Amino acid sequence: MLHKFPISKLTLALLTLPLASLTHAAGLDRSGQDVTAFLQDGTYAEAVYTYVDADVSGVDNSGNKTGDIAEGYDFFRYGVKTDVNDRFSVGVLYDEPWGASAKYRGDNNFTGVANMTGAGAIQQIAQQAIANTENKIETVQGLQSSQNPQGLDAVVYDTALAGLNSTLDSYKELAAAPSLEKYNGIINQTNETLTNTEATLGSLGQLLSPEVLATAQQLLQSNKSDAATSENARDAVANLLSIDGATNVEVRSNNLSVIGGAKFGDNNEFQVYGGPVAQRLKADVRLKGDAYKQAAGYTAHISPDIDYGYLIGFSYSKPEIALKAALTYRSEIEHSLTVAESFPALAIVGQNPEAFSNFKVKTPDSFNFDFQTGINPTTLATAKIRYVPWSDFSIVPPLYNKASNLPLVNYSDDQWQVELGLGKRLADNLAVSGSVGWDSGAGDPTSSLGPIEGYYSVGLGAKYDLTKNWAVSAGGKYLWFGDAKGSLPSREVVSNFKDNDGYIVGVKLSYQDK
Repeated sequence: MLHKFPISKLTLALLTLPLASLTHAAGLDRSGQDVTAFLQDGTYAEAVYTYVDADVSGVDNSGNKTGDIAEGYDFFRYGVKTDVNDRFSVGVLYDEPWGASAKYRGDNNFTGVANMTGAGAIQQIAQQAIANTENKIETVQGLQSSQNPQGLDAVVYDTALAGLNSTLDSYKELAAAPSLEKYNGIINQTNETLTNTEATLGSLGQLLSPEVLATAQQLLQSNKSDAATSENARDAVANLLSIDGATNVEVRSNNLSVIGGAKFGDNNEFQVYGGPVAQRLKADVRLKGDAYKQAAGYTAHISPDIDYGYLIGFSYSKPEIALKAALTYRSEIEHSLTVAESFPALAIVGQNPEAFSNFKVKTPDSFNFDFQTGINPTTLATAKIRYVPWSDFSIVPPLYNKASNLPLVNYSDDQWQVELGLGKRLADNLAVSGSVGWDSGAGDPTSSLGPIEGYYSVGLGAKYDLTKNWAVSAGGKYLWFGDAKGSLPSREVVSNFKDNDGYIVGVKLSYQDK
């Protein structure tokens, strides 16, 4: 014989749980894309406010503390649903499914001026100048040997070789001890020498043989061109070394889902549901400090874009034991985004460091499984399982990819999330709940912009019926984050984060009329 549980009382216990199911999860996952509001009986509406505060701190490769890089953030979730008749239901859900908020603090490789990167750039410039100058010396020596110049012609060759050897020595010193001050000194000395050489050739050119004069003028033009290139590179390095501040990222999204459902079966125990989803996405990224090497100083502003996908689901219910099970699939949504990028290091090699372009990003699809069943007339057990294939996700801004041949953000693993809970009715108008959870994370090493490798969690919640239809819920969750290594898109590890935690608190106002 079946035990029939009073479904309205069990629902009282159940509705304390979703409030505490929001997490600081893998990848860019935020809201968990909950659809349980649509699965409620009768007419139902809810408004949920959630605040998340995490302590995510670690050290860079030099042992410097990063400070707490996790910015506290809040967001809302809304849902409204009604039954058109015994078989058909309609609803609208709003949530903020994807996001990130991080900012480095203190004195470390993710903040301040990228002095090591600037020095490395100067060193590379010096090494290229050494190679160019050695080639010129070899060319001039070859011409000197073949032409066997005499008198003033010989003096021109000797002077040219002496100047080139002096330049070679200066760049070797710069490569050994790179500094912007020393680089400026070489450029100033070179420009002075070029001015004097040009004046000398103008006054003595008629005394030289045509072959030697042509060689001298050709060498002068080559040196002037190289000097202009050096000045441009110097200015680009100076600009790179003027960029201060801290690495930070902000990603925001908004979802609006319009859902229709149809029940079938002898007792309307089955339901299929689905509908279109509109999603808005925007982001800002700033990379600062030596950790990012040539990408230091990179910025990207991704303008808001709205694109569309869908959700589809199937549910089963058995009211006599308060059983409900639902599987929901949400599709990928491909965004056509406009991005303004700046990659200062490109100017060092003579490329345009600014770009305004279009590119595409696909936010991932997902599967949610929600389950509940009554244990006794006052106790309800729940389970949630979520899967998101983050290994298929990447953000590849065009200028960043052109400079590095890498994505800006990607993940190595997929996300699994599991949460188990119990709801208990203590009185006709009061229920409490508890939950435990686990999130797999999306791979380790993971992005330096969100160095967390999953979590374990415990949550508590309570719901109080204000009237027959109105109720208020409050809840919280404590998170133990998995240790993670922060890496660049190249997978080079640049930081280490351990023993971090966080908490989530929220409040919900709900209305239900059966």
